[in-house]
Amino acid sequence: MVKVLIAGGAGYIGSTLASACLDAGITPVILDNLVRGRREFTEGRTFYEGDIADGALVDRIFSEHPDITTVVHCAALIVVPESVADPIGYYDANVAKSLAFVSHLHRNGCDRIIFSSSASIYQAEDGSPVNEDSPLAPQSPYARTKAHCEEMFADIAAGGGPRIVSLRYFNPVGADPELRTGLQLKRPSHALGVLIQAHQEGRPFPITGTNYPTRDGTGIRDYVHVWDLADAHIDAIKRFDSILTGAKRSIAINLGTGSGTTVRELCEAFNNVVSTPLATVDTAPRPGDVAGGYTKSDRAAELLGWTPKLSLEDGIRSALEWIPVRDERLKD
Repeated sequence: MVKVLIAGGAGYIGSTLASACLDAGITPVILDNLVRGRREFTEGRTFYEGDIADGALVDRIFSEHPDITTVVHCAALIVVPESVADPIGYYDANVAKSLAFVSHLHRNGCDRIIFSSSASIYQAEDGSPVNEDSPLAPQSPYARTKAHCEEMFADIAAGGGPRIVSLRYFNPVGADPELRTGLQLKRPSHALGVLIQAHQEGRPFPITGTNYPTRDGTGIRDYVHVWDLADAHIDAIKRFDSILTGAKRSIAINLGTGSGTTVRELCEAFNNVVSTPLATVDTAPRPGDVAGGYTKSDRAAELLGWTPKLSLEDGIRSALEWIPVRDERLKD
C-alpha cells in the first residue's frame, strides 16, 4: 500500500487530501503544528504534532514509516494581509522552515515532493488567462514566499536533492463532499466566504470594482473545487515518476478550471444554489485590487490525466453544507 506524508495535513487543503488518500487506498501520515490546522481533522489518522523544521521529528516519522514514498508539502501561512503586517514571520514559516524541511527529507532518502504553490505568483492583473510560462509578479509577501520556495526547491532538485512537482492552485472553494473536513475558519476572508456572510446577515454583497477589462467589468478568478484539487494530488502521487523523467527534476502545474468566473457570475452562481437571492451593490475597487486572471493550460490534463469534475455551484453548495457541520465539530 502506498503511504504519503502530508505536511500541513490538518489544514483545509491537507485534510481534504488526507480524506481523498483514504478513499483511494493511500495511507496518509499527517505532520502539523496546529498553528492553523485543527486537531479534529486528524481524528482516526496517523498524526504527528510538530513543526516541519524539527529534524528529530522528521527523522522519527521516517524511522517509524520507512515506506513513505512521497511527501506533500501543504504547510504554510496563507493570509495576505497578515503577511504584509508580518513579513518576517511569513518568510520564516514558509521559506526558512521549508528549507529546513527539504534538508530533513533529503537526509531521510525522500526523492518525491509535491509542493502546494499558488497562482498568486502570476502577474495576472488584466483579467487575461495564464499558463505555467506566463510572467511571475507576486504582489504580497505571502505570494513571494511561494515563488521563492518554488525556485529554491527547483535549485535543490537540480543539485541532486528531492524531485519536485509544484502545483499552483487557483481559488479553492467548497468542502469534502462527505463533509469530513472543510474550511476551518468561521469567517473566511475570500470572496465566497464574504459572500456567504453577507447572505447570512441579510445585507448586500459589495462588488468592489466594475471597470476592469473583463466581460462584465468585475474582477475575474478561477474557482476550483477543493475535492478536485485533492484528486489532482492523488494523480500526481500516482504519476510522479512519469511526470519527471530523465534529467527533468522539477515542474510546475496549474490547477484550475480553465475558465474564469467574474464577481457578478459568482453571485449569479450563488443565487442558483440558495433559496433567498443575494442582493449586491457596486462599489469602488479597494487599494491593491487587480482584475485577476484564470488558467489556460493543458499541462494538468496531459501530465496528471486530471480535469475538474465539480462545478462552481457544487463548491458553493458544499461550502454552505459545511457551515453547520463545522460549527458542531470545531469548538472554537
